[in-house]
Amino acid sequence: MKNKLRTPIVSVLGHVDHGKTTLLDKIRKTRVVLKEAGGITQHIGATEIPLNIIKEICKEIWNVKVNIPGLLFIDTPGHKAFTNLRRRGGALADLAVLIVDINEGFKPQTEEAISILRTFKTPFVVAANKIDKIPGWQSNENMPFIKSFQLQDDIAKQRLENKIYELIGELYKHGFSADRFDRIRDFTKTVAIIPISALKGEGIPELLMILVGLAQKYLEKSLRLHVEGRAKGTILEVKEEKGLGLTCDAIIYDGTLKVGDKIAIGGIDGVIVTHVKGILKPRPAREMRVESKFKAVNEITAAAGVKLVAPNIENVLAGSEFEAIENDEQLKEFEERLKKEYQEITIQTDEEGVVIKTDTLGSLEAIINEFRENKIPIKKAEVGDVDKKDVVDASANRDEINRVVIAFNVKVLPNVEREAEKYGVRIFLDQIIYSLLDNYIKWREEEKKLREKQKIESLIKPAKIKLLKDFIFRRSKPAVIGIKVLAGEIKKDLKLIKQDGSQAGVIRSMQKSGENISIATEGDELAIAIDGVVIGRHLSGDEVLYVDIPERHARIIIRDLIDSLSEKAKKAFNEFLEIKRRENPLWGK
Repeated sequence: MKNKLRTPIVSVLGHVDHGKTTLLDKIRKTRVVLKEAGGITQHIGATEIPLNIIKEICKEIWNVKVNIPGLLFIDTPGHKAFTNLRRRGGALADLAVLIVDINEGFKPQTEEAISILRTFKTPFVVAANKIDKIPGWQSNENMPFIKSFQLQDDIAKQRLENKIYELIGELYKHGFSADRFDRIRDFTKTVAIIPISALKGEGIPELLMILVGLAQKYLEKSLRLHVEGRAKGTILEVKEEKGLGLTCDAIIYDGTLKVGDKIAIGGIDGVIVTHVKGILKPRPAREMRVESKFKAVNEITAAAGVKLVAPNIENVLAGSEFEAIENDEQLKEFEERLKKEYQEITIQTDEEGVVIKTDTLGSLEAIINEFRENKIPIKKAEVGDVDKKDVVDASANRDEINRVVIAFNVKVLPNVEREAEKYGVRIFLDQIIYSLLDNYIKWREEEKKLREKQKIESLIKPAKIKLLKDFIFRRSKPAVIGIKVLAGEIKKDLKLIKQDGSQAGVIRSMQKSGENISIATEGDELAIAIDGVVIGRHLSGDEVLYVDIPERHARIIIRDLIDSLSEKAKKAFNEFLEIKRRENPLWGK
């Protein structure tokens, strides 16, 4: 046991759509990427690649003696919302592959991944993917990169070299010395760039060889340390399996786990203590998230991706830690550590805000961070399906814009949608995190604009008119007279005032060229009916009148709308304010 090395954990990180899952599909000869929602990884996945498969892929260049059992790859989501989920992946990993589209170079999530790797001091290599897309490159399926490179023409070679130099420059900016892998003497000081095509398989032999070599040469001591002792791990997902009931997909990163072991797991309401009834291992080179055939084993040694069967795991939180425990002291230590970790997630909620429901702790954390960044208040954030209580909680918001349930990769329970309709609650449901966020944020912005527009349209805005004495059609009940709009716009039912501040009636209707109209703007000449005045007694018929703006509306215009007014409307508004402030200098302030 002492000479046994545990399987190194290799985290695959990089920008969304740069080829992480495609690379792993090529290694394990699967098509997981086609089964992902939108072709994008939403959860951390795990695949164990045994040494015999690695040797087969690398047979043309295999020249090393190794003791490691293989490599356990963790595939992490690429969207920026998954920073913390990837942080967990980064913390778990012994080594990392940073995958970069050689034609696109560094993107926001590439930089984010580098910052995670630096934080956890994780040794990494760069897989410069999509060399098959370089103009003029002739692909040679599954061939080692060096052999394929020698077969290319000089122009394609030069184009590839230029792209590698660009990547070297980007890594230098982030404080790393880097070079093409075959030019490196000391892998502890220089980051290896391995040009590959995840689609065609070129360069993958060298990528695997370098990972195996790095693990064997530099990590032997740490890999030996974690084989014996109590098992520790991370729960990736809790899901129902036919014939087994609820199970946990998990990564064991430390020690050995046996059937019958007592384990403590992080749950929704605190620590859950249960015992292992079954350990199911996926077939070699199979992605655990989509595997259908598992082999039952009595014990498993780190590192491994497994499915655990255990009672009372209904409230287990996906994304939480678990540990084998032998006594109360170990349980207490685990509880303390878990409490500290949950506090770091800081699911702080507001009195007013949206309700968030997700399938795992990692995705919950990711969405919370994204909403905080966009300054969107959160009333409740939980792992689990959407139920009627969520709808009731969302409906209690005062502001309609917050009467929303955000549901990521979960079910909406029966009759909940009918309940949501009844309470005026919107449910945003999606399996792809970035489209869920984008759709909701877009809707929220549109709703805000619509409200703003409605608010502006309902405001009484500045206007100034001139009565035309030659066009008096009726003197009272109501008075009908021709006018010219000097500034702004007028509508029916607006109150008018004279230049001395006294009332001048209410516009009851408007006609232009014999047609009734609802609005008249700057420069229009028309006839208006004014209620509440008699021409000859209250008005002489040639006055300049102003629309009487309520003080609350005037404040909004001063604060938000003054710049959107025409020059004439601004001037008319300032004249109107002077009239109002003769009696009260603080009016509208």
